[in-house]
Amino acid sequence: MISVKNVLILLAVAFTAYLAARGLWWTTDVEQPLIIIASLALYLVTTWLCIFWEPTSGYVLAAESTQEDAATTAAAISADIQAQTAIDGIRGPRSLPLVAQILALACAAIVPSAISLAVGPDARTEPFATWYLGGIGALMTIVMVRRRPWTAWTGILLLTIASMAWMGPLQALSLGLVGSIVWVTCAQLLVLSMDRAARDTSRLTRLQRAASAWQTSQVVRQRERRVQVQKALAVAGPVLTRTVAHAGHLTDADRLEARLAEGRLRDEMRGPRLLDDDVRAELERARRRGANVTVLDEGGLDGVDDETLGIIRAQLAETLRSASSDRLYIRTSPDERIAVTVVGRSMSVGGPSDEDAVDLWREIPHPGR
Repeated sequence: MISVKNVLILLAVAFTAYLAARGLWWTTDVEQPLIIIASLALYLVTTWLCIFWEPTSGYVLAAESTQEDAATTAAAISADIQAQTAIDGIRGPRSLPLVAQILALACAAIVPSAISLAVGPDARTEPFATWYLGGIGALMTIVMVRRRPWTAWTGILLLTIASMAWMGPLQALSLGLVGSIVWVTCAQLLVLSMDRAARDTSRLTRLQRAASAWQTSQVVRQRERRVQVQKALAVAGPVLTRTVAHAGHLTDADRLEARLAEGRLRDEMRGPRLLDDDVRAELERARRRGANVTVLDEGGLDGVDDETLGIIRAQLAETLRSASSDRLYIRTSPDERIAVTVVGRSMSVGGPSDEDAVDLWREIPHPGR
């Protein structure tokens, strides 16, 4: 498949070769043909070097490298290329290396004077002697496209000085200098427009991804809310049905079931990661004997895998199984070592104070810490 890049490279090579070929179409005798040929060779080598030279980022794979070293170096090359070609979403030609910039400026400084000297004063305005006006302009256009604007405009300045010095300002402007300046200007505007479009596209892509992530989170939250509503209906539905059926006149057993249903709903909303079937059974057993139970998950178990959660829940169920406190407080802990804290309080009888006394304190550690 032929890419746009390859087509543009082919056009650049063909156009610069055509401009250089004009320099060999001598319609009159020239004084120093070898200088002309050397100048044409310098121009073509420099121009095609600026077209094809891609920086290697300074990474070299030695022949005796091990497979591990080669893989590491290849990853470094890939990361470096991505960092240089995808900054802020900008895609396109990579920046021209310093050596190629120096050669381009040397070509812009040497070729006009060399050609003018080689053809002689009588032929300096002939087509085969003025080709460098378009040739150097094309070279600086390539340099501009390779993201070196200061180098490109410096080369145009050198071309302007040399051409005006050898053939006069009016002759230089009328024979092609204006066109070269226009080419470089259009190239710079095109590169700026492409970079701006690439940045806008990258920004829109990030916004689209953020919008998709937000929409996905909303869908997940809606699904979670539906699950919670279904659980609430499953727990509280029978109690509410009996309440309506008896016009609010409930027996002690119904009131107990309503209190248990409320506790289960609170547990599911406040501490779902602490719950499994054994923990739920022990919480209900504690409430049936009259204990006031509070379960709070404040984020202390975020990121804990299911196997570790199973161990923590088993220890929590064992702690609740042996608890006899009037009030139980179960909280996740922000401490790195402690997963869950269980505190039990009961009315002190015959003590120095009528306040509750702590009769249970259990810290369940994170397994393996």
